[in-house]
Amino acid sequence: MKTIKDFVTDIPNFPKEGIIFRDVTTILKDPEGLRLAIDGLSDMLKDVEFDMVAGSESRGFIFGAPIAYNFNKGLVIVRKKGKLPREHIAQEYDLEYGTATLEMHTDSIEPGQKVVIIDDLIATGGTTEAMIKMIEKLGGEVVKICFVIELEGLDGRKRLAGYDVESLAIYEGR
Repeated sequence: MKTIKDFVTDIPNFPKEGIIFRDVTTILKDPEGLRLAIDGLSDMLKDVEFDMVAGSESRGFIFGAPIAYNFNKGLVIVRKKGKLPREHIAQEYDLEYGTATLEMHTDSIEPGQKVVIIDDLIATGGTTEAMIKMIEKLGGEVVKICFVIELEGLDGRKRLAGYDVESLAIYEGR
């Protein structure tokens, strides 16, 4: 039986020497890989009570939308700075070489709503931490965080201490 790792393409020395890039686009292009990812993420949520799914640009949208559909929930999209047309909140976070900003509409989450975060990958956890801060600022409660891939060597889980985090595939290195 295949696992999600069977559909991930490893690209050595990208974006720089010594890094192995884990490409999830090969999961998406293969019907079996895509089904395995969506079914695996759905299985993580079968006993979780939640109201909304949140996904960040752009692969969080791709994996989050079918999860929201499967569970008859709404999808909150979290975008890069400058992409949202209505009133929104913003959260800056650190990158390896600088900072970035994520934004979400202020009416995306209602106070008391239980939210699940779905994304393709956790590395340092900065993107997810920024999402959590915005969700909580709007009065939501993050009840589960699900990833397709986790790069364990980058310690992203430490930034998410206190939250229920689960990944389909864990890679030890960077």
